[in-house]
Amino acid sequence: MRHPTDGTLRRLLDEPDGVADADRDHIAHCPACQEGLNVARDDAAFAATLLRPDVEVDVDQAWTRFSTRPPVREATVLSRWRSRLRSPVVAIAGAAVLVTGAGAAAAADWFQIFHAERVAPVTAPQAELAKIPELDEFGDLVVTDEISVRPAPDVTAAQEASGLTLPAVAELPRGVSGTPGYFVVGRVGGTFTFSADTTARTAAKAGTTAPPVPPGLDGSRFRLSAGPGLAAVWASENELPALVVARVTAPSVYSAGVPFTTVRDYLTSLTFIPDDVAAQLRGFSDDGTLPLFSAIEEKQTSVTDVGGRPATLVRSGSMVGVVWVADGVVNAVAGTLTADEVLTVARGLR
Repeated sequence: MRHPTDGTLRRLLDEPDGVADADRDHIAHCPACQEGLNVARDDAAFAATLLRPDVEVDVDQAWTRFSTRPPVREATVLSRWRSRLRSPVVAIAGAAVLVTGAGAAAAADWFQIFHAERVAPVTAPQAELAKIPELDEFGDLVVTDEISVRPAPDVTAAQEASGLTLPAVAELPRGVSGTPGYFVVGRVGGTFTFSADTTARTAAKAGTTAPPVPPGLDGSRFRLSAGPGLAAVWASENELPALVVARVTAPSVYSAGVPFTTVRDYLTSLTFIPDDVAAQLRGFSDDGTLPLFSAIEEKQTSVTDVGGRPATLVRSGSMVGVVWVADGVVNAVAGTLTADEVLTVARGLR
């Protein structure tokens, strides 16, 4: 069953006339899409209280309110995380800061099996992407370090706190002005334990049978690491930023003994993983490619370059961004801009 994309759910709130009748009817009768619509509505309402168009915007105060938002029920948080992890806007505005991770794996029994060195799109029909299970449907995912975003008084403080250098924008695009707010993103973390039983149940729900698990994979443990990071954010007169320039330490994955190829080959052999998605993931081998999933129908991603490095241009609603990796750091430039404007900013960073 095809589910409308997150962008379509949000468009139903912002531009209802732009949503096809078939999608409108599906959303009205689908409990999962109704939950997604409620999450989008909640996000829109909350964002509107942070960056109101009828008052002078204080970016520092808005982000402080966002980072100290009162907790909501766990199910809503998980739903929001899942929708954002599937959405390309994570890559362009968050610069991969939502990738779960744990601190550097210093213990002798852990070794690195993946470190992001480039980004590339993985494209497939939305109906196929909707079939991809969440990570916790293969085992036990535990978030050990929650996302933290805090304002910094200036760029020097942000750089000292993150250990990264934020490049300067050579020239602001038309319509972007003023002084940006600076923010620091802490290291985020989690651990994952693969479970053959959990995977078998997930396969059964999909109407298939999971193949035998390779020796050593059942019960194997992994640590995923990303961050810290920093960002400069120029506010606009609506709830979305006019421009974001962000950097974050690239995601890494550590294993307690199972190599990358064992995990990749087994997961892509599962028959409920769409064939076209599995083929693209197998093609990445162990070359450090970080996939960005996008629906073919939405035409959300395209391949480009920044400074001679492979990059992915991402479109999500009115946001456009470009993401690339250089020297162990994920870089992102995004905003309510055109693709040409975003690329001009990215290629002009100094």
